[in-house]
Order: sequence, then C-alpha cells, then structure tokens
Amino acid sequence: MESLSLAQAQKLALLSQGLPSSEKKGGAYDKTLKVLEQLGYVQIDTISVVQRAHHHTLWSRNLSYQPHHLEQLVANKKVFEYWSHAAAYLPIKHYRYTLPRKAAIKSGEQRHWYCKDRQLMQNVLRRIEEEGPLMAKDFESKANKTDGWNTKPSKRALENLYMQGDLMIAERRGFQKVYDLTSRVLPLETNTSMPTAQEYGRFLVMSYLNAHGFGSLAEMVYQLKDVRDIVKQALHDLEAMQKITKVKIGSGEYYVCIKALELVNKRLNRKRAKILSPFDNLLIQRKRASGIFNFDYLIECYVPKQKRQFGYFCLPILWNGQLVARADCKVDKNHSRLDVLHLFTEANLKDKDTFLTALEQELQAFAIFNQCHCFTIHNHSENCR
Repeated sequence: MESLSLAQAQKLALLSQGLPSSEKKGGAYDKTLKVLEQLGYVQIDTISVVQRAHHHTLWSRNLSYQPHHLEQLVANKKVFEYWSHAAAYLPIKHYRYTLPRKAAIKSGEQRHWYCKDRQLMQNVLRRIEEEGPLMAKDFESKANKTDGWNTKPSKRALENLYMQGDLMIAERRGFQKVYDLTSRVLPLETNTSMPTAQEYGRFLVMSYLNAHGFGSLAEMVYQLKDVRDIVKQALHDLEAMQKITKVKIGSGEYYVCIKALELVNKRLNRKRAKILSPFDNLLIQRKRASGIFNFDYLIECYVPKQKRQFGYFCLPILWNGQLVARADCKVDKNHSRLDVLHLFTEANLKDKDTFLTALEQELQAFAIFNQCHCFTIHNHSENCR
C-alpha cells in the first residue's frame, strides 16, 4: 500500500478543492459553474454577519465571483437546490443522483423532519399547478407552535413536496424560496432515469474523491442515509477496476483516485492567504479537518455567548498550505467596514510577519467582496488551546 506524508495529503486535499484560489480561464460566470461542478455542491446557510456561506465558498475559489452568478445559474437551469449532507446548490448534471433519496422520502422509507399531511400537500400542489410558482407566504395558515418547528402547515407541505421531488425551487426572492412543479423547472434534456444501486454508489465515491482528493468510507457517507452498503460495494468494485487505490496517511487508510496522485507533484500557491467560510467544503467534516490539518474547529454561533472561546462567527484562515488562524468577523453596514473583532493565530504558526502581510491583502479583498470600503482588526492574540 502506498503512503502519503501529511504534507502530501494536505496538498492533495487543497488542490482537489481548488484552494487557494488561482486564476482560471474563461469568464467569471463560467468559472463559477466549473467550481461548483468540481465541488459537487455548496452548502446554503442563512447566517449573514458576513456574506452567506454559499457565496463565500464560491468566492474563495473564484476571485471574480459575484453573488448574482448563483441566481443566474439557477435561472439558466445549470444549478438547482436540493440536499447533499445539508441544503445546497448542486450541478444540474447530477440531478438524477438525487432521485434515490426523493423516492425513499416519497415512499416513506426515509423520513423528513415534518409529518405528512397528504390532503394539504395535495391542495398545495394543485394551487401551484393552477397558479404557477408560489412562496410559503402565498398560503394562509398559522404556525403550529406545538410541532417543535413553529412552522406553518402549508410551509411543511411545501417542504415535503420539495424533498420528495414533486416541487423544485425555481428561484429565491429576498432569500425566500419560490416553489414550482419539477416538470416546469427541470430542463427538458435532463436525465431523469433512476440510477441503479451500482451507479449511485460509484457516483458517491467518485464525486467525493474528485472533490477531496482522498477519503474514507465514513467520510463518503457523511450525513447520508442508507448508502453505506452501496458505497462499500462501489469501493470494492472501483478498486478491482484499478480506478481507485488505498493509501496510508498517518495511521489511517484512505481511498484515492489513481490519477489524482499526480496532483502531489503540482505546485501549491503557499503565499496567498484565504479566509474560508465555516461551511466550506474543505472543513465541513470537522474530524477530517482535525486529522489532516491538525485544526480543531467549532462554529460557535450555536454556542451560548458566555461559553464561546473565539466568537460568534469565526472564519478559518488558510495560508502556506495550513489552517493557521481564525478571525471573528462581522460587517458593519452603517460604516461599510469589515470588522475583525478578534484575530486568533495558531501557536504553531511560523513567520507571522509574512502571514500578516498576506492576510492584510486577503482582508482587503474580502472586505470588497462584502461591499465594504475597509477593514479593521480590533484584537489579535495567539490561540494557545
């Protein structure tokens, strides 16, 4: 079994993720689509103390990215909303691989969060058929405070219809979902055939490895229901076909595409600092980030204020092929300023002066991306944890 050093593994992971960003050929819009297709998805998040996660993740890999690109990609039916491990934008060319989950939810084999009121779902579907695209606010119903979600019954019906594939998100207006019939949203040329278990398993393996460079079975099935067996079989088959192989990294065993090993010999831009979203594809699996990059990370916006160590929305910072710092950031809209409330550098960071110079350049770019004229670092300390 071939072995990779930790430094080689880090390089392979970063290059597979398109980090740090590099100049790519083509127009800004086309580059955005290429990035999303390479990643396989970008997670959607509602937190907006800085630019939302789905925009941030794409900008991290495409410096010419603009938030309207996503809207345009949805309108042009190149990208659609559904679930990966969480709510996400996905390439339309991967649509058919959402069908197994939709079928399982529709049949009741898998459960969504909301119980199904089938009569209400039928009524909601009929209205959209007759009236066209609608938002949750177009339906009159009171929130049910006893269901644990405080969500209107009509909203739950819309979400159930969306998760089981009868509806799609046609667009967003002010970040509110606009639902329409799948038959009216989906491009006519889309492959809507149900993948076999073999096809689905191999897709999950190859899409993960293409985006991350290497991975374990546990990482490939992260937050996905009822796919472990088919992914395990796909790994066995693909290894027998000599498309993937096992490698040892530290004390762990991983799978890697044989062709991807060539990336280890490519150059990695170590001079550029890159501020990442807490929901960035590189580190959404915290255990992997800890094992490969020795970076323990917890997003603290869900932690009570008095128990936070680093701040409400601390952003990981990549430099020199390592995760070396984190910054608690917030946009001050009144003054068009990006506030770095606290910058924490890791204890093992070397050559801090060079890092801080690179970080200032990145913060200026990040400020502009957040429609700010400037940035201010209010506090700076070393993370001794």
